[in-house]
Amino acid sequence: MKLKLFENIRAIPYVPFYLAMARGDWNDEGIDVRVETSPAMSETAKALLNAKTDVSWGGPMRVLTHHDKNSDCPLVCFAQVVARDPFILVGRAKNDHFRFQDLSGLNVAIATEAPTPWMMFHDDLTRAGCSPAQFKRAPNRSMQNNTNLLRSGKLDVIQVFEPYATQLVIEGKGFIWHRFADRGDIAYTSFYTTRNYTKNCREICLSLVKGISRAQKYLHSEPAIDIAKFIQPFFPNLPICELAIMISGYRKSKLWAETPALPVKTFVRLKSALLSGNLIQRDIPYEFVVDEHLSNQETHMVD
Repeated sequence: MKLKLFENIRAIPYVPFYLAMARGDWNDEGIDVRVETSPAMSETAKALLNAKTDVSWGGPMRVLTHHDKNSDCPLVCFAQVVARDPFILVGRAKNDHFRFQDLSGLNVAIATEAPTPWMMFHDDLTRAGCSPAQFKRAPNRSMQNNTNLLRSGKLDVIQVFEPYATQLVIEGKGFIWHRFADRGDIAYTSFYTTRNYTKNCREICLSLVKGISRAQKYLHSEPAIDIAKFIQPFFPNLPICELAIMISGYRKSKLWAETPALPVKTFVRLKSALLSGNLIQRDIPYEFVVDEHLSNQETHMVD
């Protein structure tokens, strides 16, 4: 069985997917997975709808925004993989007891490569009784550019994911203030495809989930250095020892789900943040967006 799978971008938070590829977990489940990078994150859903790829991994946020615009949207998510928010606040000065109020008056750069990081950040600020107006939001730039500006002292705090955070810490140019993973599980990344594909190619989808489940078990049971050795070919410019530090930090923050289950409460937590940030306008039901059977590992044991 063959499957074409899109990744949005090559990124450290997607370690479980690369681990499944490197270990041959999907091959062991009888599927030949060909991974390609999407032309652009905003184009991935269109590729699914136009049958240019079979499945993608990415944020349920994308599926929710499409359902918000079209009540007949055929996209559906399954299998939670990145359970929590991978973004990190890195400051130029040390701050071991961070509160969101500490951002007042500072020059803060937001990750703008996708809408979700700011939606979740905005929601956290609101829940903490803070306003984004309390800090000076820097112009929209890439995480790489913001990292360089923090190095040069032109920014006070930046919102980035790995490898930028660990690289700044190793260089002595930045300090980790806050991991957004602390908010808990929010169904950050899953597989998604069309509902027709999940019906017509059910066995392939089940094998895809069983393969990622194998990777999840390994990810949560083996030393970070061993995981780093598996995935290092996907990040040839990063030393294995640095990759191990990043993996260890993410694992400690419980970034990655331990099973493919995608519970209602994690979906609702994500949806509520998108609603409060006005990224979506409708309260879309869980069953419209999530294939619960595919996400339920106990069901797979029966199959």
